[in-house]
Amino acid sequence: MRVVVAEDTMLTREGIVRLLDEAGIEVVAQAEDADTLLRHVRLERPDAAIVDIRMPPTHTDEGLRAAQTIRTEHADVGVLLLSHYVEPSFALRLIEDHPERVGYLLKERVFDVVILVDALRRITEGESVIDPTIVSRLLARRRRQDPLGELTEREREVLGLVAEGLSNTAIGARLFITERTVEQHVKQILLKLRLEVHPDSHRRVLAVLAYLQASV
Repeated sequence: MRVVVAEDTMLTREGIVRLLDEAGIEVVAQAEDADTLLRHVRLERPDAAIVDIRMPPTHTDEGLRAAQTIRTEHADVGVLLLSHYVEPSFALRLIEDHPERVGYLLKERVFDVVILVDALRRITEGESVIDPTIVSRLLARRRRQDPLGELTEREREVLGLVAEGLSNTAIGARLFITERTVEQHVKQILLKLRLEVHPDSHRRVLAVLAYLQASV
């Protein structure tokens, strides 16, 4: 796997690069700002880019906008966004437009090499990966009329794992239930949320997250 790392804080960037190198993942370029990141991606055509959301010069959403450009120009390049903060609206902005090959993790998780490598692998395989903390925050939000009010506790558990990008098989393994049972839960969730039942798992994740966006 070939990866570009974009992070303006040198110590954080070098830490990520070292972890990837030890895991056998080739870092083909490093960037301190969004413009340099885009140049490296266009030149190297990596499998994925790890991108800090807040980058110079304003440290607001330069990384997010660069990620959107990458997904638009290079559909085969995955993007893993990083942030110190739980900012679900940023994740949803990217996933709404490009539901596949994108991910969003809190920076505290990327120094666990197992989590980092797993997220990169899933992204390059076409999945979307959302930090569990963000999913939990979304599911915990409530409006006057709770759109999740009709869901059972088990269906809420399944929905959280669906939103993280897990397959039915993986959800079944996590919850110790059969894949067929997961399929039935997903069907009921989408029916209760009045969402179209679609065989494409990536569009399923997009639909669920887009519906939950109202709580952001």
